[in-house]
Amino acid sequence: MLFGKTTENMLKNQLCRIRKRLAFKLGNPRLNEIHFHTLRHWKATMLYHYKPDILIVAEFLGHKDLENTHLYIQLEKSLFKNLPNDQFITRIAQNAVESCKLIEVGFEFITGEYNDGGKIFRKRK
Repeated sequence: MLFGKTTENMLKNQLCRIRKRLAFKLGNPRLNEIHFHTLRHWKATMLYHYKPDILIVAEFLGHKDLENTHLYIQLEKSLFKNLPNDQFITRIAQNAVESCKLIEVGFEFITGEYNDGGKIFRKRK
């Protein structure tokens, strides 16, 4: 281990201390309500927002039943309902090498080949 022997209790205590310090410094007592499970919910919700595939989220969380994963779809919809339509960065790849480079940096394939040979990729801003 990098930092020596740590236990779950030590991590909880550290989170509690940081929470209290931030809540006092920022004057926001709601920060004291953040727990490790809150972070899990946030990560899963953001994962669904950026990659809207319930199977990816279910696999990430280790859910066997998709009913348990529907919570994150509802959270994502309620969090982002008032935002304007999703905005994307788009790129055109002319060959397989360019396509691979775009996929490696998070772009997703959108359409097939056009007359000029280009393929369209996108990723969220």
